This record gives sequence, structure tokens and C-alpha cells, in this order.
Amino acid sequence: MCQVFAGQDPQRYASETRRLRLNGQSTSIRLENAFWAILDEIAAREGVSTPAFLSTLHAEVLEQRGEPENFTSLLRCACLAFVETAPDRAQRLMVAQ
Repeated sequence: MCQVFAGQDPQRYASETRRLRLNGQSTSIRLENAFWAILDEIAAREGVSTPAFLSTLHAEVLEQRGEPENFTSLLRCACLAFVETAPDRAQRLMVAQ
């Protein structure tokens, strides 16, 4: 079982920092490449760019709960929620292995 986790391509968990605007504010977000890939996919499914998707998500969180304490963690959990609820979840998990 550990081979599934330990044997990952290091590029999957390498971090990337992207600069973008969240509701007019210039910022940067650092995430592992695997999370960026999921966020890019979510944005594509929504028909928007990844920065536009993140800005919309941030605005919705602000409206519902106020400023998130840790937006990067919220993004990671959003990726998990997407993977957990995606209709093709089983196929997604197989590819990750």
C-alpha cells in the first residue's frame, strides 16, 4: 500500500506558486502541482480560467463566512470534495495510483 503513496512521481507533489487577483487584490498562492491540476480541471468544467474560478470561490466564501483563515487549505479541501463527489471518482483514483 505504501508504494501507492511513496512511489508517486515527485512532480505531483512539487509546489508551484501562481500570482493572481482575488477580487481586485494581487496575491500569490502556493500549492502542490496535483492540486493545481484539479483546480485547472474544475475551472475548465466551469468554462472559466483558473484565476477567475478562484476569485469567484473567494468571493462566495467571503459572502457566506467572511474572510477565510487559510484560503490555501480551503482550496486543498475543495479539491478533495471535487474528487470525492465526481461521478468518475473510481477512474480518477485508479489514475492516481
